[in-house]
Amino acid sequence: MNPAPSDGQVATVRAFNRFYTRKLGALDQHLLDSPFSLAEARVLYELAQYDAISAKEIGLSLGLDAGYLSRIVQSFDEQGLITRTPLPTDRRQQQLGLTAKGRQAYARLDRSSQKEIAAMLAPLAPSVRDRLVGAMTTIETALEPQQPGRSPVLLRSHRPGDIGWVVSRHGAVYAEEYGWDVSFEALVAEIGAQFIRSYDPAREHCWIAELAGEPVGSIFLVRGSDEAAKLRLLLVEKKARGLGVGRALTEQCIRFAREKNYRTIELWTQSILTAARDIYARAGFRKIAEEPHAMFGVPLTGETWRLEL
Repeated sequence: MNPAPSDGQVATVRAFNRFYTRKLGALDQHLLDSPFSLAEARVLYELAQYDAISAKEIGLSLGLDAGYLSRIVQSFDEQGLITRTPLPTDRRQQQLGLTAKGRQAYARLDRSSQKEIAAMLAPLAPSVRDRLVGAMTTIETALEPQQPGRSPVLLRSHRPGDIGWVVSRHGAVYAEEYGWDVSFEALVAEIGAQFIRSYDPAREHCWIAELAGEPVGSIFLVRGSDEAAKLRLLLVEKKARGLGVGRALTEQCIRFAREKNYRTIELWTQSILTAARDIYARAGFRKIAEEPHAMFGVPLTGETWRLEL
């Protein structure tokens, strides 16, 4: 049995809570100069992650009182931010989704949050940022180690050696799981080399997902034109699947693209990559073209997907 926490430990946690809520403006009447309270913003975030979700699921995820959540949902409905559809299996429950107006409201709030946190981190040296984010991950996993849907994975910018890892793992993973030949690894190597040669940090980025200090995923957002970005080389290692890593990487790309004022994001994927396609669809991408090919030694159907920002 663990010993009781000391008064000093309790006081330290309480002091940190007061500091952090003040730092993030969580006590303000409206979050980030938006029309939403913190609780409303959290509900809006949950709605943005799914095409449809029940109010009950949101309440369980956020730990919100049912009556309070009902008032938020009613307010969103009156503002034209959500759709409400009875569940086929239980018509007493409703599936909720965001309207176009609701997605625009979420996008504005998401951009404001991104800028606010980026401004807070900007003065810090890269090593200090890594320690800060690592400490946050430690707090989250220590207090809720079994929390569903939360990932203990850290997303960071690429470093020397990472592009080589991306090329190697793409070649190995897709050969093992799908039987693709070395021509796919060659294509990834060409994309990686082009990224290194022409990397524009003001408009492009690569993120590496780490689990316990080990790389387990990647994604690239690169410039196609002044208005169109390309999402490339999404990979999640088998050991990290089911932790929300692919979704987190994709969301990071979308936030970055919006911050850099791109109008669209396009990507090329294959019809057999069902997990990746599901991530793209949930993020709002839509398939706009498809074409059969055998570029990687097996018959495939390539698909082009686009997200309007």
